[in-house]
Amino acid sequence: MNYDFIIIGAGLFGSVIAEQITTNYNKKVLIIDRRSHIGGNCQSEIDQRTGIEFHKYGTHIFHTSKEEAYNYFTKFSKLNNYRHQVLSKFKNNVYQMPINLETINAIYKKNFTPYEAQKFIETEIKKEKINNPKNFEEKAISMVGYKIYKYLLKGYTEKQWGKNPKNLPSTIINRIPVRYNYNEDYFKNSLWQGIPIEGYYGFFKNILKNKKITIKLNYNFNLNDFDPKTPTLYTGPLDSLFENKYGKLEWRSVKFKKKYINLYDFQGNSVINYPDKKIAFTRIHEPRHLHPERSYGKKNIIIYEFPTINAKEPNHPIKDDIKRKKYKKYKSEAERLKNFFIGGRLADYAYYDMDMTIITALNLYNKKIKKLFSS
Repeated sequence: MNYDFIIIGAGLFGSVIAEQITTNYNKKVLIIDRRSHIGGNCQSEIDQRTGIEFHKYGTHIFHTSKEEAYNYFTKFSKLNNYRHQVLSKFKNNVYQMPINLETINAIYKKNFTPYEAQKFIETEIKKEKINNPKNFEEKAISMVGYKIYKYLLKGYTEKQWGKNPKNLPSTIINRIPVRYNYNEDYFKNSLWQGIPIEGYYGFFKNILKNKKITIKLNYNFNLNDFDPKTPTLYTGPLDSLFENKYGKLEWRSVKFKKKYINLYDFQGNSVINYPDKKIAFTRIHEPRHLHPERSYGKKNIIIYEFPTINAKEPNHPIKDDIKRKKYKKYKSEAERLKNFFIGGRLADYAYYDMDMTIITALNLYNKKIKKLFSS
């Protein structure tokens, strides 16, 4: 069968492009993925022993203040009323994450007001005399002081990234908010958040339901498969596509271990962090909390998350000046190929949330891809 467009990767980015092409132009699209399922890292599935829907690659919450992303997402599934809260367990004490007034009072055993807490933390920061933070550790300490950094951020970061925080860029810490009130909503600044009512598997089934879309799973694409006569979008890592000719890009990955338990509620929350370095895993996920609108039985599952290096399952890019220069070489190589497009977290070597993945996919479609069919 001949196709009008080929997409490598059945994750969110590729799925958006496939949906737009087939909906707006009724063209035939082939999606190829090396995995056995659609949905990429957002994929969810039903555990057969408990009936609980879990996220195979770690908890994913859709959240955004971008109307374009929200409107697009909710065309394929409504969001439930889940609100994301993260806790952190250090030396048998549980603290709020992100760091808020409750966190500060618990760690310092105080009863500060918001104003008092802010002044106190400012004093703690001044003690460290960091005027121009140059790495993750210095940036974190300049935000919350050394004690909170030691309790909640240092060990977790070392495990998550496999590096001394002094050797990580300061920009990584920008994703962690600090508050001086009791707000526990991790994504409080997002106008919309939640989990698809139908689960992510249902969401992806809906977005890819057009009969003009053909899906081929368990297939490893390489450049020998590329035919410039058929426009192709590649959403995987560029270093592996070009056989690491400019050297490997650096990625961090995660692995998961599922455990069955007979407790209806193990930890009272969907995610709890474990920043203590003596504990091998970084988080425990309890997916039954992600769908408060559903009724599950007494059998339960919890999922341990372990950071790792796994070239076959790249997840988080670890970027420095050297890696950025390598990536630019790969990107230039890809751009020289006729009728070849790249996009998505892996191909862009970027850490996109789902809303930004949708927006960047729509931008690529509107600026470049739809021109192929509108002439």
